[in-house]
Amino acid sequence: MEKSMLIKLRIERARNRLHALTAKHENFQHPAVIKQSMVLDDLINQYNRIGDQQIKKPIG
Repeated sequence: MEKSMLIKLRIERARNRLHALTAKHENFQHPAVIKQSMVLDDLINQYNRIGDQQIKKPIG
C-alpha cells in the first residue's frame, strides 16, 4: 500500500479516537485529548511532508 494511503488511514483512526476521547472526557483540555490531538497533528504533518516531496520531484 502506498505510504500516503497508510498515513491517511492512520489519520482517520486518530481523528476517530480524538472524537471518542472528547466525548468521553467532555473537555478539550483533558490530558488524553491534548495528547491525541498532538498525535493527529503529527500524522497530518507527515502527510503534508509527503505531498510536498511529491510536488518537488522533477518530471522525467
